[in-house]
Amino acid sequence: MTRTIAPVPTSELDQIVNGEHGHPHAVLGPHVYEGAVTVRVLKPLASSVVIRHSGTETPLEHEHEGVWVGVLTGETAVPDYRIAVSYDDGPIELDDPYRFLPTLGQVDLHLINEGRHELLWTVLGARVHHYKTVDGIVSGTSFAVWAPSARSVRLKGDFNAWDGREHPMRQLGSSGVWELFVPGIGSGTTYKFGVRGADGEWREKADPMAFHAEVAPATSSRVTESTHTWNDDEWMAARAKKKPVAEAMSIYELHLGSWKRHPGGGFWSYDELADDLVPYLSNLGFTHVELMPVMQHPFGGSWGYHVTSYFAPDSRYGDPDGFRRLVDRLHQAGIGVILDWVPGHFATDAWALASFDGTPLYEDPNPQRGWHKEWGSHIFNFGRPEVRNFLYANALYWLEEFHADGLRVDGVASMLYLDYAREHGEWSPNKHGGRENLEAVQFLQEMNATVYKRVPGVVTIAEESTSWPGVTGRTSDGGLGFGFKWNMGWMHDSLGYLERPPVHRSWHHNELTFALTYAWAENYVLPISHDEVVHGKGSLLRKMPGDRWQQLANLRAYFAYMWAHPGKQLLFMGCEIGQESEWAEARELDWWLLDHPEHRGVHDLVRDLNRVYTSSPALWSRDHDPQGFEWVDANDASRSVYSFIRRGDGPDVVSVSNFRDHPQEGFRLGLPAAGTWQEVLNTDSDGYSGSGVGNLGAVTAVAGEHSGQPAHADIVLPPLATLWLRHVPD
Repeated sequence: MTRTIAPVPTSELDQIVNGEHGHPHAVLGPHVYEGAVTVRVLKPLASSVVIRHSGTETPLEHEHEGVWVGVLTGETAVPDYRIAVSYDDGPIELDDPYRFLPTLGQVDLHLINEGRHELLWTVLGARVHHYKTVDGIVSGTSFAVWAPSARSVRLKGDFNAWDGREHPMRQLGSSGVWELFVPGIGSGTTYKFGVRGADGEWREKADPMAFHAEVAPATSSRVTESTHTWNDDEWMAARAKKKPVAEAMSIYELHLGSWKRHPGGGFWSYDELADDLVPYLSNLGFTHVELMPVMQHPFGGSWGYHVTSYFAPDSRYGDPDGFRRLVDRLHQAGIGVILDWVPGHFATDAWALASFDGTPLYEDPNPQRGWHKEWGSHIFNFGRPEVRNFLYANALYWLEEFHADGLRVDGVASMLYLDYAREHGEWSPNKHGGRENLEAVQFLQEMNATVYKRVPGVVTIAEESTSWPGVTGRTSDGGLGFGFKWNMGWMHDSLGYLERPPVHRSWHHNELTFALTYAWAENYVLPISHDEVVHGKGSLLRKMPGDRWQQLANLRAYFAYMWAHPGKQLLFMGCEIGQESEWAEARELDWWLLDHPEHRGVHDLVRDLNRVYTSSPALWSRDHDPQGFEWVDANDASRSVYSFIRRGDGPDVVSVSNFRDHPQEGFRLGLPAAGTWQEVLNTDSDGYSGSGVGNLGAVTAVAGEHSGQPAHADIVLPPLATLWLRHVPD
């Protein structure tokens, strides 16, 4: 009996061949027609195509421009089948992508359209699937990409010799999502999307949701499937119960590519970094490490701040599981991981997000809002719900999939203001006539609210350099909802003060006291970051005045003042060894400095600062409460001395800093209680290569009012030094 082939008009076949058909599954693959099964296959370069099914073979006939068709012998329902495709070098057996149902459901598509899919990475991108069928396990990869204005999308990769004609993708309704499940491919596969845009032009694009990427300068996306088993259950359980604002937090900021390098200049892998970084940070006692952007970026000189693949860890250092192992090992050592995150702007590379479907899809179409003049990059369209969804889902992705403990959000000020880095006439006001970017505000509030709802115990930190109110305020009260804000004012004022020769400091005494007038307006981090040691600013050590001994002494005194000050602290790598040269991303730190006792002394001081800090809750448990701080004397300008009390859980700690270059003996210090005060830290200790001036480990306070305190002690203040005195209860 002759069986009729399901007919398809030649015009529709032309659409398939030319990549203009939005629903290729309606033509390709198996279709039951008049009690028989027709199969169409698109193999433009094949010399013959045979369908193998139910123990038999059905040869297909070439129908039109690489489309092959036939009716399966003896079949009335779609069987499990394979395609034998012959080229010049013989047949290859393949499974058929066009026999599978969509891998996204209607609820997923609805949430994507609404911009409310919190787990966006679980439905878009390249996801490996293993299906159990009656004929065994079928493994493959589901590819899905959002390109709502595209006329068509093709999948190309090493599995089809980069010929996207063989794998046109289907559009799922009006969702803007294009999808294709390709059986037989998995981890390691490289791919891109061929996108025919609204303008009719074909563009070759990396996957916006790629979980892995080729090593730059190569630009393809790569399929990956995690096999990592986490071993940080204890850490994660404890984290969920924490309130970071009332916890100890001292942060080591790190650039993965220049902390250490191989002798020939090559990058260390994630695993190699873990081998050295984990014990190094454990020894120094930092509670957290903050990694400059680990998201895939093509230009190393951008330090990661011009991102092309927001969901892919930087492949310069290994694969995504390598990064998981690094985080896991840090957690097992009791060290939290904060990631720099860049949602304000993105790289302009033509193969990445820019003009993704032939329209300004991710970028704001308004040139007054969509282009960052200062950084030469595109600005996200915060007014589009799907774009906001892409970004806040990305935040959740790093926190949930990689167990990151926080995100430091880069360039928040550039997001908040429509006139940021723009001259008069280059920006337009919002609907209320103001300069605030209302859509960016909405995004930041959505992101923070969603993060804190889904991932308790983590923290978001804003790099925000203006006086925007309520950066760490609750979103329910109109705040942005961050956990912390970088205190840029404290950083500028304190460095400005320390750069002055000691003899001039008395005239600028308020540069250190001013920060305490607003210290509780937000929850603050005190940042000495990479931005302070690049672009001709010199190293932190080189900012200090005087000869080498004075420079190192200033540095040590400053660190102890910083660690005692209200707020959490952040220190960029290299500062802890007194790095002499300005930081450069192309070379490692000057580790040879640790062979010199005076630089080893700075390193050991930072270690001891963290040890005493974390064991003294008075220094951090009430950072957010003005009652946790009290000046002993804020006005001792003539002697350039700053003395204050930190209160909280446990014994009080008094910090006294002498920023003059000579000792001050017989210095009467007001103290909040009589009795013994242990000198738990002295930055002038000879163990740190200081001059060894001090108080023999303890001082005794006697009753008697001084500087508004009920007791006092006469102490020795070492030159260019900070002392910490901790009360010893009777």
